[in-house]
Amino acid sequence: MGHSAHDPATKGRPAWNAGHKLGAKRALKPQQVWAIRFWLDRERRTRDRALFDLAIDSKLRGCDIVKLKIGELVSGGRVRSRAIVIQRKTGRPVQFELLEPARTSILAWLEARGGTLEDYAFPSRLDGVTHISTRQYARLVDEWVRGIGLRSEDFGTHSLRRTKASLIYKRTGNLRAVQILLGHTKIESTVRYLGVDVEDALTLSEGTEIGSVRVRGVISGPVWVGIGVAIGTSG
Repeated sequence: MGHSAHDPATKGRPAWNAGHKLGAKRALKPQQVWAIRFWLDRERRTRDRALFDLAIDSKLRGCDIVKLKIGELVSGGRVRSRAIVIQRKTGRPVQFELLEPARTSILAWLEARGGTLEDYAFPSRLDGVTHISTRQYARLVDEWVRGIGLRSEDFGTHSLRRTKASLIYKRTGNLRAVQILLGHTKIESTVRYLGVDVEDALTLSEGTEIGSVRVRGVISGPVWVGIGVAIGTSG
């Protein structure tokens, strides 16, 4: 049972989120990703290394990661380089890639874990049959970031989902590609998720320069024009 906001007992009681960092959690930087990998390897946390690598590459929400089954990651005794899942939130399919570091760590974990194709890849420690909870996943992420000296308040499960997507956007400026990879139904959701603003748009525009080419026209001598395609000469 709880109290109403109008009950006298709630007067002077701090809000449930007092002292908590609100808003979007930070994406990890590449050096932080490798620092966590090194820390997990040093601590010999095979399961966590596989879970971390999977989260970074797949860009899935936590509710989808914890429910992945072995058969969705493995085919013919090998970890898939590409996989597809149905998102719990949207009910729509989304594809993701698994690069070599992730495939290696996932295979190491599945060999140690055993199980069948119908078993969850990351079982609960309580019964070994059901999958780990999203709350447990969130606690693990807190441990990982604290393990390399970061503030857990600044990061969360969405930090892992956002990490690779943010890097792709910064390197390409291709929002549509990031939208597909994140499985968003609307590009507006991707804009909000990445925190794209006017400054980002201007930075991308400033980094795009239209090259000059030297051409010959009807007038004598070379003419410099600020376009990136060749212009034919007059008869």
